[in-house]
Amino acid sequence: MDKYKKLAVNTLIFAIGTFSSKVLSFLLMPFVTRMMKTGEYGSADLIQQTANVLIPIVFLQINSAALRFALDKAVDKGDVFTTGIRTTLKGFVVFLLFAYPLSFVTINDFRLGDYIILIYAFVLVSGTRQLCQQFVRGCGHVKTFAIDGILATATTLAFNLLFLGPFHWGVTGYVVAIIASDACSILFFFVTQKLWRFVKVKGVSKKTKRDMLKYSVPLMPTVILWWIINVSDRYMVTYFIDSSANGLYTAASKIPNFVIMFSSIFIDAWQLSAVDEYDNEGRAQFFTNVFRVYSGGVFAVSAGLVLMCQPITRILVAPSYFDSWKYVPILIMATTMSCLVNFLASVYMAEKKSVMAMATALSGALTNILLNLALIPRIGANGAAIATVCAFLVVFATRGINTRRYVKISFKLPLIVSELAILALQCITILYFKSGAVMYAIEGALFLAMLVLNYKPLLELYDLLVKKFLKRGSKKEA
Repeated sequence: MDKYKKLAVNTLIFAIGTFSSKVLSFLLMPFVTRMMKTGEYGSADLIQQTANVLIPIVFLQINSAALRFALDKAVDKGDVFTTGIRTTLKGFVVFLLFAYPLSFVTINDFRLGDYIILIYAFVLVSGTRQLCQQFVRGCGHVKTFAIDGILATATTLAFNLLFLGPFHWGVTGYVVAIIASDACSILFFFVTQKLWRFVKVKGVSKKTKRDMLKYSVPLMPTVILWWIINVSDRYMVTYFIDSSANGLYTAASKIPNFVIMFSSIFIDAWQLSAVDEYDNEGRAQFFTNVFRVYSGGVFAVSAGLVLMCQPITRILVAPSYFDSWKYVPILIMATTMSCLVNFLASVYMAEKKSVMAMATALSGALTNILLNLALIPRIGANGAAIATVCAFLVVFATRGINTRRYVKISFKLPLIVSELAILALQCITILYFKSGAVMYAIEGALFLAMLVLNYKPLLELYDLLVKKFLKRGSKKEA
């Protein structure tokens, strides 16, 4: 299959599974924000984010190694999955020793000890699900991966409606719904892919185990650094202001997830293509072509979201959360840069250069912490959003320079600078005018300018994802 066509087909398969789960987060927001106060929603988010940052620490980010090594045709899949399972179980046993000290961690009005059992359950179940997901994806079972996304959507929706509705479990119900959905996914993977076949009692290759840990351990601090860039601002907003402010900031962060939805669908498929095509001739042109199309789509989606962020906020959240729109434009800009950074991560993945992924992420994390401390006390939650934008700009610059040692991608910097300038002008316009015909006129003109800048990439994106897929389907019918 042509490499572009293969990328298109995989993207559409991942879209089927990923789109439903991403859309769910928006569909649930009106219900969740009506069933939970801003402070409760902020606390529920901190529990989820705390567990998410603990998972790579506890399990040494072994799920990423499971994906990368399952992609290697020469490596025994049983060695890969068994190493993942053993690392997961051993890591959790060690993690249990830290339950007592963790229970005393307090951030303003949020105390981990009140939710310690939920956090431990979340870490174990979600970490195991991630391992199964990435192993199955690495083995090439992309359709199963997609079906799991649909299943996870259905179960998360059902459990949230039950636990927040009739049961009125509040914060606990929100978290338990995620845990229960992840448990259903684990069962689904084991039953459909018969994952027990890949579990070895003995005879696991020491070389595979060593190589996997050598790859995954540097990714552990990398994920933590990403957490610092993406999520630490929520803790700082809670510390410097309060949980209610964090609840508004968290609600605002959900809308930029539309950009993440577009990006993650593509990146899931792109990672497979990047590894498959990495050793072939013409890889620099292949990476350049895909980056141009991908970045054009990301910037266009982002510009449209900034234009429509107020109406979207009004639809998605309860009236008490409407003021969260003030944080949305800058967060969209931050998310846009994170999408470009994630594309460059595929180079490190193909090269197995996890140490460089960590080093470049460190530059962004330090930038984020320093700017959070400087800006949040002075300008509030939008200071955290600005800090995140700057952090991703730093990481993109460092990765753009460093990855040229492996693949010489032509970024067309004048175009990227122009796109960023348009987004920045959109953010300034909507935050200055706040509402009115003048604001929407300027916003609309800037959005059109973004579409004109990306006219060719958007046509290529349409051709990649629609025309080639339709041609493939018509050939099958013939």
